Amino acid sequence: MNPKKNLGKALILGGCGFLGSHVAEGLLESGYTIRIFDKVKVDTKNINHIIDDLQMMEGDFTNEKDLARAIKGIDYIFHCIGTTLPKTSTENPVYDLESNVIATLKLLNLATQEKIKKIILSSSGGTVYGVPQVIPISEDHPTNPTSAYGISKLMIEKYLALYHLTQGLDYVIFRIANLYGERQNPHSIQGAITVFLGLAKEGKPITIWGNGDSTRDYIYIKDSIPVLVNAIQTKNQQRVFNLGSGKGTTLNELLAVIKKVTGQTIKVTYTGKRAIDVPINVLDISRAREEFEFLPHTTLLDGVRKTWQWLNQS
Repeated sequence: MNPKKNLGKALILGGCGFLGSHVAEGLLESGYTIRIFDKVKVDTKNINHIIDDLQMMEGDFTNEKDLARAIKGIDYIFHCIGTTLPKTSTENPVYDLESNVIATLKLLNLATQEKIKKIILSSSGGTVYGVPQVIPISEDHPTNPTSAYGISKLMIEKYLALYHLTQGLDYVIFRIANLYGERQNPHSIQGAITVFLGLAKEGKPITIWGNGDSTRDYIYIKDSIPVLVNAIQTKNQQRVFNLGSGKGTTLNELLAVIKKVTGQTIKVTYTGKRAIDVPINVLDISRAREEFEFLPHTTLLDGVRKTWQWLNQS
């Protein structure tokens, strides 16, 4: 870490999570002072290696008093918190709305009062667009989410634009593709690469929804962090950016990479497609390339190999 520089104080909402912990690392390395806000009794294993270099605060994201305490004295906010996943959000859309959208509205009200300089939102490039009309998908593509998760992310995006218009609140939105890499939970129901690797490690079968031709854009976590950190200082005409690899990989192609990396025979079970799953999602990343010189350099093979190595060390 570099103690000589102090570029301001950044709050990471959900900073103990997979994405948030990597954002914390990137901000500390760049010279920012960090505060993390996460749920009560959160597992801090993802940040234990940097916990002495930051301020840790626990609380309830839906509680206005906890939020007010969290943003006091803060310059920048990274909104990486989320209480649902695409599957669970659609099972209980009311909870999704209350715990994500309404909680974020409380945050935006407090942020305007506290004169926060900028909010950086981690949105979902995989869900806000819905079934694509063209590939790759640009930021100007119509947004027709097929899950409550995608709808709530889109609502938060729209409210950020509204608060910028009415209150002058500065913001940047990143619609991120399928992130994977070190510190992702292999026991989750989201994150195909790490979940599949976790199953391979345990010698368990992998279940594929559909016939394996579903195509996704996978981006290695460490390729995304420099752009997110740079978004604090960058003055952009555009405020919405796709972050992905810009390349599509089918689930069957992914399985082939996993077999190559692990050297294991993997049993695969194919089952019926889910209604919330779109057939293909590949992001156009040219806007981020132009504005941030964003160029993801980790190949899928290398990224999967690094994730596999981490899994076997953890």
